[in-house]
Amino acid sequence: MRGRHPFSYPDYMSRPSSTRARSAPPPGRGPAHTIRIIGGDWKRTPLPVLDLDGLRPTPDRVRETLFNWLGQRLDGQRCLDLFAGSGALGFEAASRGAARVLMVERHARAAGQLRANQAKLGARAIEIAEADALRLAASLAPGSFDVVFLDPPFGENLLDRALELAVPLVAAGGWLYVEAGAALDIEEIPALAGWAIVRQGKAGAVHYHLLRHENDE
Repeated sequence: MRGRHPFSYPDYMSRPSSTRARSAPPPGRGPAHTIRIIGGDWKRTPLPVLDLDGLRPTPDRVRETLFNWLGQRLDGQRCLDLFAGSGALGFEAASRGAARVLMVERHARAAGQLRANQAKLGARAIEIAEADALRLAASLAPGSFDVVFLDPPFGENLLDRALELAVPLVAAGGWLYVEAGAALDIEEIPALAGWAIVRQGKAGAVHYHLLRHENDE
C-alpha cells in the first residue's frame, strides 16, 4: 500500500483525527448519486456524491480524456486538488498511483463525504484538508506538486486569484489542469504568462484545459 506523506497543517486548519468518516451529516440533502472511478487500482468503484448547491463533479468523459493526456498513470507524483468538491479528480489521481494527493474542501459536509470515501477505499496517499482553498494555497511551498487540479466554483469569481496562487505550486515539468465556465485566454491572465495550453476541450458548459510552462515543453 502506498505510504502516507507528511503534511504540515497551518494553525487555522483542524487536522482530521483519522481517515474514518465523521458522524453522519444532519438530515436534509444527502448522497443523491455517485461518481465512478475510471481507471487504476480502484477502476469502476462507485463513490457517493452529496447533492449540494454548486457541487459539480468532473464528468466521466472529461476525466477519461484528462488522464489520457497525462499518460494514464501518475506513479510517484504529488497532486493537489485545490477545490475538491466531490473529489472526482483527486480520487482518480490516487487510483492511478499518485504518491500524494492533497484534497482541499471548505464545505464541512462535502469534506466529510470525502473522508468517508477515503476510508472506503483505504486511500492512504490522500490527505483531506477542510479549509479555504485560497488561504491554504498561500501557505504551501512553491514547487510542491507535479499536478495541480484547479476547478473553482464558476459563479464566485475565484479563478484569477486561484491561478495566481496555484501556478507557483507547480514543480518544474509539472502540469496545471483548469476547468472554467469559458475558454481561457492566456494573454488576458497575467498569472499564466510563460504558460501554454497543451490540450483543451469542452463538455457542456465546462471548458477544460491542460497547461504546462513553455520552458518545460
